[in-house]
Amino acid sequence: MLTTTNSPRLFHGAGRLGLVVVVAFATAAAIAEEPAGWLQWRGPSRDGFVGGPAWPDSLATEQLEQVWQVADLGPSYSGPLLTESLVLITETRDEATEHVMAYDRATGEKRWEASWEGAMTVPFFAASNGSWIRATPCVDEDRLYVGGMRDVLVCFALADGSELWRVDFTQAFDSPLPAFGFVSSPLVRGDHVFVQAGSGFVKLDKKTGEIVWRVLDDAGGMNGSAFSSPFIATLNGVEQILVQTREELAGVNPEDGTVLWKTPVEAFRGMNIVTPTVIDGRVFTTTYGGGSFLFSVASGEAEKPVDLVWRNKVQGYMSTPIIIDGHAYVHLRNQRFACLDLTTGEEAWITKPFGRYWSMVAQGDRMLALDETGDLRLIKATPEGFTLIGEAKVSDLESWAHLAIDGNQIAIRDLDRITLWRWKE
Repeated sequence: MLTTTNSPRLFHGAGRLGLVVVVAFATAAAIAEEPAGWLQWRGPSRDGFVGGPAWPDSLATEQLEQVWQVADLGPSYSGPLLTESLVLITETRDEATEHVMAYDRATGEKRWEASWEGAMTVPFFAASNGSWIRATPCVDEDRLYVGGMRDVLVCFALADGSELWRVDFTQAFDSPLPAFGFVSSPLVRGDHVFVQAGSGFVKLDKKTGEIVWRVLDDAGGMNGSAFSSPFIATLNGVEQILVQTREELAGVNPEDGTVLWKTPVEAFRGMNIVTPTVIDGRVFTTTYGGGSFLFSVASGEAEKPVDLVWRNKVQGYMSTPIIIDGHAYVHLRNQRFACLDLTTGEEAWITKPFGRYWSMVAQGDRMLALDETGDLRLIKATPEGFTLIGEAKVSDLESWAHLAIDGNQIAIRDLDRITLWRWKE
């Protein structure tokens, strides 16, 4: 059993203690023009970009029409998913149970619902942000995979919601309960699923659920357990999974779990929350209390495998940036929106304050940004200055869940409702 820092901890015979998640990954340029569904965290290629029909040239409330709405739901931070026929969401109910529901995408009629015990309370200083389910689920073919707050992953049949299996990582690894709940969204590559859970980064056989290895072990509990979600990338010709823990950014060999490189990332109380993003073989991230960072990753033979290219004082928070044409568009801790030149690290511009959180999706040089205030903004991505094309009010309640887009439809999950909108002709 290997337990060194850069070697995986191997497990065999784990049997049903596993999770199967299967999703297709592609570069933004390879996204098909036809709608591909919204089946996982940050969309088809996990980078916030979508293909499909071109977005409108302007945006106003009158240009959106409501397809249907379901209200009186329990709260959730999980982003909704869109399959060809379903809209899938989660909720925490009565501070006691977690639920997943499937609605008919055409009519809004509930197809099925499933639940499990698993609610928990976050520490008092984070209580204002809620104690309810956080992670965005994944869909593959005929299965749905949902992460519950108490470090539990549950697999359901997509057709009827019957539970197929579940894994409790606190039992599998004898690890402490994550103080802020299970947050990270899983990633699939080949025959395996990768997830930041169980106080580390874990590889499982997606067919059997057998645990293959765990690396980047942390203390779990209050100071461990990831807020970020993994991202697969090729840097200097080497395929690797970018893993951001509460204190470090690392590249992990998806085959054997070797930690290819890692570097500290400064953040207040370990609030490394955003998903790392990649441009031209370099890795960009931004943290609450730390700043914004661009790292250069060399080949595995280099004496210094990772180097800090630049650091900027501006701080992101929970919103994962969008990268377009050499610039990072970042919603900041101070509620402003910024454009950073990724070559120099300098700010091209910074706006006035908006809401506390944005979820962002891009198509070409356009971005849709959902503010937690319920305002949806259409923005042109240009370093020349903040260019607001239009905005529409899509909710009068807090809207923390990541928006989902497929074709001409947009799913908005606020703390009480799920609403399906579409562009008007």
